[in-house]
Amino acid sequence: MYKHFFKRLLDIILSFVALVCLSWLLLLSIVVLHFANKGAGVFFLQPRPGKDERIFKVIKFKTMTDEKDAAGNLLPDAQRLTKVGKFVRSTSIDELPQLINVLKGDMSLIGPRPLLVQYLPLYSPEQARRHEVRPGITGWAQCHGRNAISWAEKFKLDVWYVDHLTFLTDLKVIFVTAKKVLMRNDINSATSATMEYFNGNN
Repeated sequence: MYKHFFKRLLDIILSFVALVCLSWLLLLSIVVLHFANKGAGVFFLQPRPGKDERIFKVIKFKTMTDEKDAAGNLLPDAQRLTKVGKFVRSTSIDELPQLINVLKGDMSLIGPRPLLVQYLPLYSPEQARRHEVRPGITGWAQCHGRNAISWAEKFKLDVWYVDHLTFLTDLKVIFVTAKKVLMRNDINSATSATMEYFNGNN
């Protein structure tokens, strides 16, 4: 009953309340990022696969500039990530616009993180089971390492969540995520300013 009805009802209520209560922070972030991103825009929209691999556009705050090298190629992520962007990422403020995705039904508050569309053909049948539920702003894998764990570990945790989705599991995810955000743990991978790309082997 929770998985098929109450979870969605809670998503609608909590995401709406959060958007209202955090509207001041959202507006402040928009203003600050407008100047910090040097004309690159404030919002980052990107196609992502959701439940049953249905494609939607995820909404996040943009934390990087669009600066390019002499050849016209974008500079590495670490060079384009601004000081403001680092703070916004480390405090997970960049994730807040996804509350709109939750309200629309594209996402849930809790679930496997929505990843890149180009990863879809790279998943094993077991890994692809992460799309049996709505993706989330945070999830079971984020409770166990966020961006600091390997892809293989992350996918195992995602599938575990699909098989053990309960109200108590979601409640635990909320408390652990809040603790990690406050302590700013596991934001980046060990070798990259952002999560490394999945190539089907790592």
